Amino acid sequence: MTTLAYAADGATGGLGGNLASFVPMILIFVVFYFLLIRPQQKKARQQQEFLGSLKKGDEVVTSGGIYGKITGLTDTVVTLEIADDLRIKVSRSAISMPASAAQQGAACATGGG
Repeated sequence: MTTLAYAADGATGGLGGNLASFVPMILIFVVFYFLLIRPQQKKARQQQEFLGSLKKGDEVVTSGGIYGKITGLTDTVVTLEIADDLRIKVSRSAISMPASAAQQGAACATGGG
C-alpha cells in the first residue's frame, strides 16, 4: 500500500509540479499587465500632465463635447468661453483634450484627413 502512495507522489512531480501549475497564471498576469494595465496608466499620466499644463487662451473640448476657450483657471474649476460673452464654469477634470486634437480626430473619422 505504501508503494502506491509513493507512486502517486512521483506522478505529480512534487514541488516542480506545483511550480509548473503556476506558470500559466503568471503568464496571464504578465499579458494583462502589458495589454491592459500599463497602457491605462500611461494614458492617465498623459491626461494628468495635460490638465496640469492648461493655461488661459487654450482651446479645449470637455468630456461632454463642448468646445471652448479658457478664460479663467483655478485648481479645480475652469472657465470656458463658448460663444461671445457666454462663459461657463466646468470642473478641471471635465476637460477632455485640446480642441485641435478633437478636430484632427473628427477629420480622420470622416475620411477628410
